[in-house]
Amino acid sequence: MALPTRDEAWALVQEWIQSPNLRKHALAVEAAMRAYARKFGEDEELWGITGLVHDLDYERFPDMSDEENGHPRTELRLFREWGWPEELIDAVAGHAPHMNVPRTTRLAKALFAVDELTGLIIAVALVRPSKDIRDVKVKSVKKKWKDKSFAAGVNRADIELGAQELGVDLWEHVGIVLEAMKGIAEELGLAGKSGE
Repeated sequence: MALPTRDEAWALVQEWIQSPNLRKHALAVEAAMRAYARKFGEDEELWGITGLVHDLDYERFPDMSDEENGHPRTELRLFREWGWPEELIDAVAGHAPHMNVPRTTRLAKALFAVDELTGLIIAVALVRPSKDIRDVKVKSVKKKWKDKSFAAGVNRADIELGAQELGVDLWEHVGIVLEAMKGIAEELGLAGKSGE
């Protein structure tokens, strides 16, 4: 089955997702997935593109209880129609706990593990005076982690489960994802107030 190119995948993200924040989330997840692909010696293009497109239909079909079209059902159907790799489709299905799809591949486990965490890291960067993700340290994330009212919508239990399924220590996991996101600080709009 054919994997789209990175340019094709990004064009789809731009077509389907209008929210700048959701686009940044897609980029953050892509960066984290590429970092994990390198760590595990996996296919970086497959992993990166899986991360980039994992929420493709979320903006148009956010009602996850809609059993026909709700996220991620519409995108899964499209990915199949487009002949995309089954491993990508399986990982995208597995990242949504309400789908009850077991995460059996390392790709699926990685996607689930990084998805929520990227949101928490972005939130930590945004409350820093510099607004620069490159100033964020693992200990900064750890401090905010303990404050359950901070980024309350982030499911910390899912992040813990994801790291466990992936076989990576939670704080090592945070470090891997944080470093990956620092590498795209500009694209995330988190390169500081001056944009330097």
